[in-house]
Amino acid sequence: MTGLAAWQNFYVIVGSSAGALIGLQFVVLALIAQMPGIRREAGVGATWATPTTVHFVSALVLAGVMTVPWHGIAPVALTLGVAGAAGAVYAAVTWRRMGRQSGYRPEVEDWMFHAVLPLVAYAALIVAAGFLHMGQLGGLHGVAAATLMLLLIGIHNAWDTVTYHVFVKSKEHGD
Repeated sequence: MTGLAAWQNFYVIVGSSAGALIGLQFVVLALIAQMPGIRREAGVGATWATPTTVHFVSALVLAGVMTVPWHGIAPVALTLGVAGAAGAVYAAVTWRRMGRQSGYRPEVEDWMFHAVLPLVAYAALIVAAGFLHMGQLGGLHGVAAATLMLLLIGIHNAWDTVTYHVFVKSKEHGD
């Protein structure tokens, strides 16, 4: 278990960042919601805002899981595998929602950052959990990569949301 101990600082940094960004995202979404002329369209929040929060929360939870004083690697691997599978299912649901919603027409970048890359990150988490279960501590690098990837995807998507509302939506309403 000394392999996990070596990652403590990484997960403290990533977890703290994810926690702060979750709070900041709530503030920004509240401010956007108060912008004049904002139309509430069914499915848009569940498609664009909620997954960003889920990715931040996933990074925070993974940081928490990786800093728990485990007594063996098997429970860690199982927990990570379940988290990866749940995230992959959620990413697939988001992918489906993107194709069904009509509030915004996704571009290639949107598909990459809102559908493809989250699915890759959660799949990487499943693979890393498998390596850990087999006793390969190199899987810890995979967990770290997946966690950091989720944090960076969340940052990109939150920034994308803000810039869309500030530079596109506000101009549509003459602000």
